[in-house]
Amino acid sequence: MQRFQLIAALCLLTAGCASAPLNRAGSLTSYDGLTPSDGVLTKSIVRVDKEDVLGAKTVRLVETRFSSKAAAEVSFSPEQRRIIGNAIDRALCFGLSDRFQIVGPADQADLTVQAVITHAAATDPAAAGASGVARVAKTVLLPGVPVPVPRIPVGLGSLSVEGEARDGRGKQKAAMVWGRGANSFTSSPRVSADGDAYDLSTAFAADFSRLLVTGSTPFGTLPALPSLESLHTSLGGAPKQSACEVFGRAPGLAGFIGQGVGAPPSWTDKGAVPPSSPAAAPPVGERSPPAT
Repeated sequence: MQRFQLIAALCLLTAGCASAPLNRAGSLTSYDGLTPSDGVLTKSIVRVDKEDVLGAKTVRLVETRFSSKAAAEVSFSPEQRRIIGNAIDRALCFGLSDRFQIVGPADQADLTVQAVITHAAATDPAAAGASGVARVAKTVLLPGVPVPVPRIPVGLGSLSVEGEARDGRGKQKAAMVWGRGANSFTSSPRVSADGDAYDLSTAFAADFSRLLVTGSTPFGTLPALPSLESLHTSLGGAPKQSACEVFGRAPGLAGFIGQGVGAPPSWTDKGAVPPSSPAAAPPVGERSPPAT
């Protein structure tokens, strides 16, 4: 925790963190009762009906979308927006599988979950490229010397998302308004406008998943250790539940390498499985086993 507090302090002192607004974009059915609950690098307001959320057993995911304002304010291509939205859906599916049964889009569920991207700031590819060059130069000039090379604090991207879980009658059971910017110390520079927003998308999904799985805010406590199952899926293995296959596999080792060398997300993330693909849905009559 002290390491992250130091990172936050350095960000404040050097302006090395991008900001992300928590403006109410209107995607939630209600904003009543939301209270601040911030992490070290994340700003959020949340509410959760803990008893109802913990009593739920099934979840239906609605495709993540960009709000009209967010889509207009950032120059992402349709393909970049699809990759970012799918990254959220895939990570939500993986995270919620730890406790819930994930059902198909036409099935009844105890909770319906959707995220809406309300703000995104593009990464400056030139600044990200310069940061990458600086890291390579350090490796060449000071091989083996553990000296961190901060990312140039210019052109950092950010992401804001509203997430909501509703019951079968459409009543809100949990909500999160979330915002986080890339920073000079822990964010890898990608030479692509959507680089930071893509990387931050999975951070949102992890926080919102934990809110629903535990019924409590994900902030203010130590992070839980990843399970062997989650490590397997993060490395590109089959998801715990076959319903998550529609979002494609995680980029795995290729994704980690791509992130390390600053490659655009589209180079390693193939996105969702096409609807015509056999992997897009389990065979007729076959369902994933209940989550345990």
